[in-house]
Amino acid sequence: MTDAFDAGSELVDDQWQERALCAQTDPEAFFPEKGGSTREAKRICLGCEVKDACLEYALANDERFGIWGGLSERERRRLKRGVI
Repeated sequence: MTDAFDAGSELVDDQWQERALCAQTDPEAFFPEKGGSTREAKRICLGCEVKDACLEYALANDERFGIWGGLSERERRRLKRGVI
């Protein structure tokens, strides 16, 4: 593969963020205080067309905080361990 193709792939890979519903809402819902509710963020994620790409990104980049792809940090850890 050429470098131009790789750069183009990265550009396409990042475009999901522009279509994410969370980009159009209050970011604080996706980063609640410890013990705070994740319900609103997860509800928004349910209707998001790029939820799967978001979750893949969070898992690949070891995101430790916030709701990504409809899952909390704890849920993502369980998913990585194969518990979910």
